[in-house]
Amino acid sequence: MTSNQTMRVRRASADDANVLATLRHEFRASRATPDEAEHEFTARCTTWMRERLTDDAHWRAWILERDDAVAGNIWLQIIDKLPNPGVEPEAHGYLTNFFVRSEHRNRGGGAALVSALLEDCAALELDAVFLWPTDQSRPLYMRHGFRSADDMLARRRGDASHAR
Repeated sequence: MTSNQTMRVRRASADDANVLATLRHEFRASRATPDEAEHEFTARCTTWMRERLTDDAHWRAWILERDDAVAGNIWLQIIDKLPNPGVEPEAHGYLTNFFVRSEHRNRGGGAALVSALLEDCAALELDAVFLWPTDQSRPLYMRHGFRSADDMLARRRGDASHAR
């Protein structure tokens, strides 16, 4: 990044749904060949995102901008826990859809996105924040305090055939 470039992370709103849907397509299409036409996916995804980026929704997103151009995003889903009679936070956070366009990587923007999300998690007093990292993203998350969790079990679709 040259010294005259500006970087900004801001909370997304429903008005950002279309650009966020475009980023989502770009992110996922880079990992696997899409089965859905880009314009169809973007329209469907824009509707989904617009409905979830309201003030009272359990979804939040942040946008990374460089010189007023969208460079990346990160999403948080707030998951309510059942109420507890003791002192224990009653929500978790799921970090997902973290994507920075390749030409903007390794310039501090990804770290700024993770920091913005984690600041919100702290303000919300979330009990835990979890995610599924790639090998490439794992060091970034670990620099932000994430650790491997040994106290969690997972069952994926298709695993039922092995259950007894």
